[in-house]
Amino acid sequence: MNFVLLIGLVAGFLTTVAYVPEVYRIFITKDTKGISLLWLVILLTGAILWFVYGLDIYSLPVIFANGISALLIVIMLILKLRLH
Repeated sequence: MNFVLLIGLVAGFLTTVAYVPEVYRIFITKDTKGISLLWLVILLTGAILWFVYGLDIYSLPVIFANGISALLIVIMLILKLRLH
């Protein structure tokens, strides 16, 4: 594994894992008032576009990070809509 790929995987992992505490907090508190619906929609759109871009350039860090991020954002979006 080359060094640049490793950097991409670590960066993707860290930026993706950053969503986990927020998803966990929402599950525990059942409170989504502090989360903007517009922010979630924009963020999800960006993650999906990055995912598609990653597929086009065959970049595993981009594909994995944004695929998992999109999934976590969808979970937050569903919770936001259900708990609102």
